[in-house]
Amino acid sequence: MSVLLKECIQAGCNLASDNVDSLMAGYTHLQPAMPIRFSHWLMSHIVPLTRDLERLSEMRRRCATSPLGSGALAGNSFEIDREFLAQELGFEGGLTLNSLDATCDRDFVVEFLMWHTLLLTHISQFAEDVIIFNYSKAVVISEAYSTGSSLMPQKKNPDALELLRGKAGMALGRCVGFTATLKGLPRAYNKDLQEDKIGLFESVDSVEDCVQILTGILMTMKTNEEGLKAGLCKEMLATDLADYLVRKGVPFRETHHISGAAVRFAEEKKMNFGDLTLDQLQAIDKRFEPDVMKIWDYESSVERKNVVGGTAKVAVQRTISACRKLCE
Repeated sequence: MSVLLKECIQAGCNLASDNVDSLMAGYTHLQPAMPIRFSHWLMSHIVPLTRDLERLSEMRRRCATSPLGSGALAGNSFEIDREFLAQELGFEGGLTLNSLDATCDRDFVVEFLMWHTLLLTHISQFAEDVIIFNYSKAVVISEAYSTGSSLMPQKKNPDALELLRGKAGMALGRCVGFTATLKGLPRAYNKDLQEDKIGLFESVDSVEDCVQILTGILMTMKTNEEGLKAGLCKEMLATDLADYLVRKGVPFRETHHISGAAVRFAEEKKMNFGDLTLDQLQAIDKRFEPDVMKIWDYESSVERKNVVGGTAKVAVQRTISACRKLCE
């Protein structure tokens, strides 16, 4: 599973690296907020997968404890060497510490079900974003992962992504269902515990399939520069206008109101926010100087966000490199 997940992360890093110069609108509340790089958006979905990879590694060690020698519930009468058995069979987590607990412990099943639910939730979130981008023609999904309509020949439906989105709900159901089975059980083995098999095996198969499908989508998906740029609008540079005055020493709590006044002025005049002239800006606040006109540039806005984890090109490249390193 970790090998498949690493391949998926690498595919995402490759797509981000290939499109590091592409700009798009960043959204909050499904509304255009600030310009960002497409690769920054994409890595916002890849980074959670690295956490899933880390959790899988931690879970493997924690779950690999040997119950051998626990007997039916009270232990073993023949002084077997449990430590030797565990070592020979590769149980890196060591031994279970209580024979009664060992016979009914299904924490490892629940932990995997929780893990796969979170992973598929992350995949579902990616799928939803791409479904929206597919509608706005910001990205192009390969025909291998989309289908035409049975009635309308002009349509290209993102079926694979919709199926990925739907898997998260089923995963959550399996996790909650089996945990509910465990909650009322007394100590030692009870036949209810046989219910762990179907949910666990289904979860393993589902997660492997979903990760491989996601990898294929990432390897074949293309960006549409015109579609990405279509979402950009000058109003999303309002924060840059406020930041301009902050660099002049004006507190942000004040510049926020000034920038808001500029937005309202443009709305009242029924003009594009980015078409405000220097005279109009200075009429709102005298501290605007001629160099303020340089803020009407998406690339410059993005490049100013050059902190670690930001959307500037060098910052995105650092993130890509860090994720690649985790897959070595």
